[in-house]
Amino acid sequence: MCIYEKYINPFTDYGFKKIFGDEENTELLESLINDILDLKGKDKIKKIVFKNGELLPDSPEDRKAIFDLYCVDEKGNEFIVELQKVHQEHFQSRALYYTTFPIQEQAVRGRWNFSLTPIYFIGLLNFTINRFQNSKEFLHHGKIMDIKSKEIMYDSLNMIYVEIPKLQKSKEELSNHLEWWLYVLQNLSRLQDVPKRLKGDVIEKAFEKAEFINLPKVEQDKYHQNLKVYRDLINSFETAHNDGLKKGLKEGLKKGIEQGIEQGIEQGKIELAKNLLDVLDIETIAIKTGLTVEKIKALK
Repeated sequence: MCIYEKYINPFTDYGFKKIFGDEENTELLESLINDILDLKGKDKIKKIVFKNGELLPDSPEDRKAIFDLYCVDEKGNEFIVELQKVHQEHFQSRALYYTTFPIQEQAVRGRWNFSLTPIYFIGLLNFTINRFQNSKEFLHHGKIMDIKSKEIMYDSLNMIYVEIPKLQKSKEELSNHLEWWLYVLQNLSRLQDVPKRLKGDVIEKAFEKAEFINLPKVEQDKYHQNLKVYRDLINSFETAHNDGLKKGLKEGLKKGIEQGIEQGIEQGKIELAKNLLDVLDIETIAIKTGLTVEKIKALK
């Protein structure tokens, strides 16, 4: 008999869409987006509506875009929400490419003055981006900016990356609602109950949606299949990563030995030159040892 966790894994495609992709009840996704954008009061998103997550290009030869979640709020702001499970080369380029689809979708036929409603790409990443590896911040919000004045040049294109692994806190150390969201994403499949702090909070409803035993049998089977795909993906990535480390260590060791031999030979030449300084002239010592005249002069 297979034993599964009490709550489904939100990093699977099924788990993520089960929690945040309910078109009939969008309050969990609204809560997460409001926390990421730090929206409060009158600026807070009240309602979002899902749009078609598969956008087609103008010609069959071009690539299409399939988003995890694609929605619009009551003000017309558009959101692409992507969960990225493992590190992907050129992820930021792919994210920017994705934003071109809703931009083109706004290009209505006929007269159009190129006015665009704001677009937000939100990447929930289960890895850290190389360019931010020295930063302790896990949330990065970028716009088109003047690199000299640091002023915003264009406000309607927003690239947001949330590096989930950078949040390394116990639940006692969490300081705001977004950190609680990230903690739940990190630990949901390992938890056995709702933390006391979340009782009565909107996040508690994520636990209700994610409880495995409450899923219909057909949904449980679908999750099992999806979980296997996720585990295979993680295993493949870790295997490739470990193979790369082993290869790097082997090459590094070989290079280190070669460098060590070279350094040893160089040091031997220097010691020989020191012993010859009192009996031979500098030019002759240079010929005998292979050292430069300048280096021998420095020794003297």
